Amino acid sequence: MKNIFDPAVASEVIGRIRSLGPEAQPLWGKMTVAQMFAHCCVPYEMAFEEIHPKPGRVTRFFLRTFVKAKVVNEKPYPRNTPTAPAFKVTPDKDFIQERDRLIGYVEQTRDLGQDHFEGLESPSFGPLSKEEWNNLFYKHLDHHLTQFGA
Repeated sequence: MKNIFDPAVASEVIGRIRSLGPEAQPLWGKMTVAQMFAHCCVPYEMAFEEIHPKPGRVTRFFLRTFVKAKVVNEKPYPRNTPTAPAFKVTPDKDFIQERDRLIGYVEQTRDLGQDHFEGLESPSFGPLSKEEWNNLFYKHLDHHLTQFGA
């Protein structure tokens, strides 16, 4: 799996984001490109901001026991994988605002570097290694950029 903390990989991802225009259509799924950008911002919001409520104890147990391994491993997501409620983006979004926000998160992640993420607590999964954070970030971005042909 590529390393989102590597400046060359981050630049490649940013180039893929920038290659998409507001009229880009998904190869599968129902999100608009602006909604996809907003959706891809959610893992970064969870890592950097406190705008999403922490899951309750029972939900956290379920997420850590049954979901975490699928999210942080290197196996690509299948098409049309169900989306967790916190990741659903229903109203349409501003293309430029969401694109620039996502690029800012990728740059912030790159600039902080992988050591910042070693042992950092995920609200849903508990402490993650830098490799798990990388897989979570990169795999999700790659899945959705591929969804839009980028």
